[in-house]
Amino acid sequence: MKALRLRSSGAPLVLEDLPEPAPAADQVRVRVAGCGVCHTDIGFWRDGVVPRHALPLTLGHEVSGVVDAAGERFRHLIGREVIVPAVIPCGECALCLDGGFAEWLVVPGHGICVVDERGPYSLADLAVVADAVTTPYQAVVRSGLHPGGLAIVVGAGGVGGYAVQIAAALGARVIAIDVDAAKLAAIAPHGADATFDARATDFKSMKKEIAALAKSWGCPAHGWVILECSGSTAGQETAFGLLGTAATLMIVGFTLGKVELRLSNLMAFDATVQGTWGCRAELYPDALRLVARGRITLQPFIERHPLAEGPQVLEQVARHQLDRRAILVPGASS
Repeated sequence: MKALRLRSSGAPLVLEDLPEPAPAADQVRVRVAGCGVCHTDIGFWRDGVVPRHALPLTLGHEVSGVVDAAGERFRHLIGREVIVPAVIPCGECALCLDGGFAEWLVVPGHGICVVDERGPYSLADLAVVADAVTTPYQAVVRSGLHPGGLAIVVGAGGVGGYAVQIAAALGARVIAIDVDAAKLAAIAPHGADATFDARATDFKSMKKEIAALAKSWGCPAHGWVILECSGSTAGQETAFGLLGTAATLMIVGFTLGKVELRLSNLMAFDATVQGTWGCRAELYPDALRLVARGRITLQPFIERHPLAEGPQVLEQVARHQLDRRAILVPGASS
């Protein structure tokens, strides 16, 4: 099979021929339909994030496909369309060894999400559900956001764009903050009740305007949910600065950068800060249902590329040259 392999940090990924994997009794083999390119992949490839396993490594953790072989426990899944959760908490998972930038991968069978409905989307399109949609979905669920509440999403592109849509789908009022006017314009028709360009707005003025908007919408003045999705030092500082009484800050984005914070704000506001990593497998069906039934839209925010173009695509993602999330598709032509 063909697979994109990371052989050394910073070097371009290499398309190689590898043996087709075979599943063990508690595993399934998935023929990959599509695998999304996440900025975490860029972190492993270029930014010095150290993987848990030695190189070479096949990256890619946003996977959709069809089960074409299975061990004894999961033969009932053969032929089913599935989404592979980006995080399968089995304690001995091979997912980090067998990434999705390939034609096949073998994963534990117990965490697989069967695709019973996919709405207007191809199976390859649904690859982004495996992380870009489900990660903010879990963050929103954990935050306790309720209908009529206020959600503030810092970082409105990629994962943050889906956080906006999810919060809106669950009945909240949503404010999106970014430093990219184009990203704010893109998400405005898809659930953002208001947008703020952090580069063009003084922070104190922005916070005052947010409070005024919340009051005009009938949202409580306390208990705001802030979702930090930018994965940047500036974004994290902005998100922490927005904490108010009984607020909850969910850290969704990742950066190696550090921030200087006054942690006593958490005591003063009786506020909560929580990290969230991936998504529990049992939440996947609900998130997928929101996509299949049109409550969350993917189409304006994704684009497909052949797997063979993976090295160039990762370079474009790293340079912020793509406006939409790239999905690598095995066997596809340019």
